[in-house]
Amino acid sequence: MRIITTIEEARAQPQAKCRVLVPTMGALHEAHGQMVHVARKHAGDDGEVALSIFVNPLQFEPGSDYERYPRLEKMDEEFCRKAGVDLLFRPSVADMYADDRSVFVEESFLSNTLEGESRPGHFRGVCTVVAKLFNILSADAALFGEKDFQQLMIVRRMVRDLNFKTTIIAVPTVREEDGLAFSSRNQYLNNEERNQATVLHKALLAAADAGNKSEIEIVQIVRRVINEAPLARIDYVELVDAETLKPIERVRPNSLLAVAVFFGKTRLIDNFRLA
Repeated sequence: MRIITTIEEARAQPQAKCRVLVPTMGALHEAHGQMVHVARKHAGDDGEVALSIFVNPLQFEPGSDYERYPRLEKMDEEFCRKAGVDLLFRPSVADMYADDRSVFVEESFLSNTLEGESRPGHFRGVCTVVAKLFNILSADAALFGEKDFQQLMIVRRMVRDLNFKTTIIAVPTVREEDGLAFSSRNQYLNNEERNQATVLHKALLAAADAGNKSEIEIVQIVRRVINEAPLARIDYVELVDAETLKPIERVRPNSLLAVAVFFGKTRLIDNFRLA
């Protein structure tokens, strides 16, 4: 595995027949391993899998967890070796962003709801860093998890509208045995918070079992189940169209239920396709 830490080194790499990128912020876990596995299949025998680790300051709003976000350099490096990553790109903030930077990439339709409403500026940071990574690494394809569904849709829109050559591959949400979606932020949870966080998946399944209900009924079902956990504090529960991410009045084809919930200081998101 080749490890590079500067843009200059990245640009000096020989171009593979097909380079498939797995962009991450590190603190790698089983879901990242699944993404590497999918990337390897897509790259084929003549291609290579590149994985980037960069805790991007632009996507953290003021007062968030940027400073305490887990940075596990040695563990992540070993993870990549075992997973079969060919190229690990681990740049510094100073190399990625000039002090007087003044150009950003911003999506203006899909980013106005859900996470965009709760975390102003978040997706501008995401689009900016993803565009830079695609450019620096000349990615032919890149993988994004469906757990961050809004991010996936926004990156797809960016690729379409800015004519990137990069193919976006969606990877289904990977869950732990008790249903909690894998996330680097799960390690913030104490034992009690971790046990109660399983209520997220339970609530989504309850909504799925409810059938063709109205938005009001679906939201009530989800809120009732989540509120069974004393430590849970709901940020949002939204029923939206999976393409436009705009609110809809009842479950219908292409419906997505999205939730964001705090457990202590840790904010977790999840979603489920209802139809």
